[in-house]
Amino acid sequence: MNHIKMKYMKMKQILFAVMIIFGCTASVQAQSRLEANKNYVGAPAKKSMYRAIYQMDQGAPDIIKKAIRNINNLLEDPRLKGKIQIELVAFSGGTEAYKKGSEYEAALKALVDKGVLVVQCLNTLKERKIEKTELFDFIGYVPTGNGELVIRAADGWIIVKP
Repeated sequence: MNHIKMKYMKMKQILFAVMIIFGCTASVQAQSRLEANKNYVGAPAKKSMYRAIYQMDQGAPDIIKKAIRNINNLLEDPRLKGKIQIELVAFSGGTEAYKKGSEYEAALKALVDKGVLVVQCLNTLKERKIEKTELFDFIGYVPTGNGELVIRAADGWIIVKP
């Protein structure tokens, strides 16, 4: 009986030692992961060109401002300088941003000056009975916003919906 008790005690000690070693290893691994995470600076831009199309289909001011801000932030990403093509396509409620008299004229012109294509869905204009003359004169046009998204996606563009 004593011999069994000693074996049991020895097994408990071994198990305890394994748990301590495993715990220490897990703790070291966790610290290592935390340190690696802290030191991460983002994925490297390995391609020569990246393409993104922003889908603006809502007219809420916070969404419109977010789309413009996101595009400007992307243009300023040092990893993508000189390697990014961007298009902003408006349809549905997003058309509000392109209407003459909206507060977004200067911001949209600035995007165009930076090489961003700023385009409007003609289908939305037809459905909502909006004339091109009601929109800023620098806006480009596509037959349908969804068609533009599908074509761009098929060509490898990433779709961003702010």
